[in-house]
Amino acid sequence: MQSIRKAAVIGAGTMGTAIAAQFANAGVPVLLLDIVPQGAPRRNALAEGAIAKMLRTDPAPFMSAAAVKLVTPGNIEDDLPKLAECDWIVEAVIERLDIKQALYRKIDAVRRPGAAVSSNTSTIPLARLVEGLPESFARDFLITHFFNPPRYMRLLELVTGPATDPALAARISAFADVMLGKTVVPAKDSPGFIANRLGVFWLQTGVIEAIDAGLTVEAADAIMGRPFGIPKTGVFGLIDLVGLDLMPHINASLAATLPPGDAFHATNRDLPLIKKMIAEGYIGRKGKGGFYRKGQAGREAIDLATGAYRPVQKPELPEAKLRDVRALLSGASPAARYARRVLGQTLAYAATLVPEAAADITAIDEAMRLGYNWKWGPFELIDKLGAAWLAEALAADGAAVPALLATAKNNSFYRVVEGRREYLGLDGAYYPLTRPAGVQLLADLKLAAKPVLKNGSAAVWDIGDGVLCFEFTSKSNALDPNTIELLGKTIERKPKALVVYNEGHHFSAGANLGLAIFAANIAAWGEIDKLIAAGQKVYKALKYAPFPVVAAPSGMALGGGCEILLHADAVQAHAEAYIGLVECGVGLVPGWGGCSEMLARWAARPGMPRGPMPAAAKVFETVSTATVSKSAANAKELLFLRETDGITMNRDRLLADAKARALQLAEGYTPPTPPTYRLGGEGARAAMELAAQSFRQRGVATDYDMVVAAELANVLSGGPADLVDEITEEDILTLERAAFMRLIKNEGTLARIEHMLATGKPLRN
Repeated sequence: MQSIRKAAVIGAGTMGTAIAAQFANAGVPVLLLDIVPQGAPRRNALAEGAIAKMLRTDPAPFMSAAAVKLVTPGNIEDDLPKLAECDWIVEAVIERLDIKQALYRKIDAVRRPGAAVSSNTSTIPLARLVEGLPESFARDFLITHFFNPPRYMRLLELVTGPATDPALAARISAFADVMLGKTVVPAKDSPGFIANRLGVFWLQTGVIEAIDAGLTVEAADAIMGRPFGIPKTGVFGLIDLVGLDLMPHINASLAATLPPGDAFHATNRDLPLIKKMIAEGYIGRKGKGGFYRKGQAGREAIDLATGAYRPVQKPELPEAKLRDVRALLSGASPAARYARRVLGQTLAYAATLVPEAAADITAIDEAMRLGYNWKWGPFELIDKLGAAWLAEALAADGAAVPALLATAKNNSFYRVVEGRREYLGLDGAYYPLTRPAGVQLLADLKLAAKPVLKNGSAAVWDIGDGVLCFEFTSKSNALDPNTIELLGKTIERKPKALVVYNEGHHFSAGANLGLAIFAANIAAWGEIDKLIAAGQKVYKALKYAPFPVVAAPSGMALGGGCEILLHADAVQAHAEAYIGLVECGVGLVPGWGGCSEMLARWAARPGMPRGPMPAAAKVFETVSTATVSKSAANAKELLFLRETDGITMNRDRLLADAKARALQLAEGYTPPTPPTYRLGGEGARAAMELAAQSFRQRGVATDYDMVVAAELANVLSGGPADLVDEITEEDILTLERAAFMRLIKNEGTLARIEHMLATGKPLRN
């Protein structure tokens, strides 16, 4: 869908530039305009400087170097006429109505009729933005509230007005969905829209109740975090991340625009500690620190009573470990009372926002899941507690019970009927929860279907039209003997096509290192060798199966997870796919065909110099450094993905896109021809080891890196083979397996694996 051929963003602040970057990530040329700064040597200095800053920002707003080239800097004095070329113009300037409206008049004078104009405002109602402007402008105007950072945050709140052209709004919504990767949530033109209206109330309540209860920030964050499916940052950690200096501005805006009876006003209390912190530069992570900071002796937290910093303390909160959220809220401890006060008020407030801020409960749940990274939306949390139980708890605390809770009575807000999920409407009736066209989720399929095959580590699902879906289900989607066994059985079924996909946070963290270290500690070398051999056999069977295989990764696809991608006929990757052969980081080499597949890809790359050394050198460089792509686009640059592999911007569309690709390949499908190689032998191995030695001399590589690099160089050079010898795929697999087994028996490798399992970080031994 390419309804937007060119875009513009006006306002080169952090948010505006990041929005421009996301247009570029989608392959759309974009103008980035700002004012001409007084006395600057270059008229485009602000936009140029913003782009340069984005290139240094981590996490990176751009998905690839190619995307940067699609952003053209300019200024609103010289370049406004260029807006006539644009299909969508996004305003992202300071939150002042007079400045925005003056800019809109300039935009309207040069834009072509029908070009969409939207504001990224989070505080000013649409009705005020278009007040006094031509009807033709209001027809093409809407609010598109991106969340920061726009590349990674999937939520986009879309607000339309009475005059907004429905067809234009639908076009922008569809483009944002398919091309920008956003989940578009329609919001009413009410203060703060949905996510920030509820999220700010939750944060403000969390701070006030912690101060009143005399809790530490660590205890409050531990309580109001993972037990309720909320990120471990909790309340105070999240405010540090967002910035304390933003909170007074947002609070003031909501206080000025919300009606007098709104519950927010009771939370909008003057907090001298926060004023003092902001005045002294303690505004969070972007300042000297916030509620947490880095001290000389380690991490410190502020005392909410005294304002002094002290070492972070691990709170003793056994209740916070309970899985039963109702049990946690029912306790008598200060922690339980805090959880009950904060969550009870937040859920009650959420129930008052339908239909004022959102048409139904699904929009509020979606907004909080995607805008604040909650695992469950507020109404899903109410279902875990029980609407009747929550109503009783609120009444016991002397709080008002929202009408929507009374409507729910003893029912749930969501239910499953005949394999379909339904939600409760304001009228007490249930309505089907529908997905946009082109969205297919395993989570939905599982409500009505049973797996074709299943064991403790994987499952196989029939996703229609003769296509099977192979799903990893183990912790971190790590690969183990069960995974390999079930994949082999799936291949034997010979479906029309196979998609390898799951809806976990990450596609696969690679082979199960815990099993490897357990086997090594009891010297079960035969079991490890058997697993390597089985993996090689099944991956080859996958590659040469009589049907097409499409892998569909999202998140990390590392080690053995990456090798599955390399053996697939095609990959349909989510844009946020982080792919790499990382075995050297834990003292190993790829053992399931990663070396042979990467050698073949680099040797076949257009423009690659002929001869045995260039391709091997590139693979050695990538694999020995455990390089991981920073996006799917970057994975193409590293050849973990082919140029012909597809990229899906919206995570929810990944399975449907992969299935469509698989069916396309199934027409007249023939398996690939096994490759052969001419590698460099002893000379190539020596050259690669010499390259590694240069890194060692510069202090980049460690002593044990040299041991691992020597084994990798032996594989990539063809082992003892001579330059004139033709090497087969099977020869390289044999070298991989032998190198893997030598390294797994080495104490240096075992130390690396143990350290990785204990800390999640590589050991530089």
